[in-house]
Amino acid sequence: MKNVQLLKILAVTLLLISAPFLVNAQDEEESGSKLNLSGSVDAYFRYNLTAKNDGMGYVAPGTSFANLPGFSLGMINLIGSYDMGNVGFVADLVYGPRGEDAVFASPYYSEGRGSSQIVNQLYMYWNVSDAVTLTIGNFNTYLGYEVISPAGNFNYSTSYMFSYGPFSHTGLKADFALSDNWSFMAAVMNPTDMTEFNMFGSYTLGAQLGYSNDNTSAYFNLLFGDQDGKIDEDQPFSTSMDGFSSGNTFQVDFTGGTNLSDAFYLGLNATYNTTSAGEFFDGNDISDLDGDGAGFYGAAAYLQLTTSENFAIGTRVEYFNVFNGGLEVIGLDDEGDGSVLDVTLTGRATIGMLTLIPEIRLDAASENSFLNRDLEDTESLASFVLAAVFAF
Repeated sequence: MKNVQLLKILAVTLLLISAPFLVNAQDEEESGSKLNLSGSVDAYFRYNLTAKNDGMGYVAPGTSFANLPGFSLGMINLIGSYDMGNVGFVADLVYGPRGEDAVFASPYYSEGRGSSQIVNQLYMYWNVSDAVTLTIGNFNTYLGYEVISPAGNFNYSTSYMFSYGPFSHTGLKADFALSDNWSFMAAVMNPTDMTEFNMFGSYTLGAQLGYSNDNTSAYFNLLFGDQDGKIDEDQPFSTSMDGFSSGNTFQVDFTGGTNLSDAFYLGLNATYNTTSAGEFFDGNDISDLDGDGAGFYGAAAYLQLTTSENFAIGTRVEYFNVFNGGLEVIGLDDEGDGSVLDVTLTGRATIGMLTLIPEIRLDAASENSFLNRDLEDTESLASFVLAAVFAF
């Protein structure tokens, strides 16, 4: 019943987005406003080369998307945008396993019964001047090299840094064009991935300094704020049922890329994320917790070679480290530390608007993080993915 309701909502939304094309296309052209409909559809086949592919022994890399066994679905992504020059909106809808994972923190208000779980982005903007744009609503994160839509990435599987950095934000941001090459963004937002509304009463600050020219781009990104609220002395369990609240999260991130030649492209991403110890309610008092912050850091290089108009090959080499028990996505030692090396070799064959993406990936961790074919703990996993992405 829930899926039927969501399909009805999606159908009605598509009708509303498409209606101006059918009724007012000529008026839109004459007035100078612009309505666009774009998106993608994707599916894939996944096979473990060094582990089981069925039953309780099935494993996958601890990253987002492309993790389901056998022939699997990604999502349908439909993006409607309306531009009237100085104002406009973007409505970005997702439906399917990949879309559900992308908006994992959305169904709070609706308790899983409403339409919020298909909204990837929903924002409006105002071009105040040629140099200033204000945006309010829900928008995908500005941190990191990779994005949610498979049409926007070279590799089909995603990195650890992307998977555990923010996906989306809801808030108000201001973009400033400082010059032809330099830009700056400042934002105040709900806690990370709290996209429908702010249930914690705390806010996150964001900033980005960017540089780009015809050949190179570089972006320095910052995020700081309380992601789960503070414990209320009058209602100590209002934030967390166990009376625990983490401290402020700080993340610094660099994303860049350059064309080494007409055929070679090099992309770079590095990030560092830490959250302070926070506070705890023991039934009587609220106290600050001692100890170092917990989190993760990593770096990745993306090298891509375009061999012809219809084919390209590339690799992602990523090192990802968890410290002080910051995440439980890979095996950790007694100190809560662990690391993993992700090496992904990807090909892209383009047939019109359809792209076929064969991919071989090796994840090698410092601690046991996977299972082999005999269901024994192991430090590595090799896997194969063949994906198809149709972008329009």
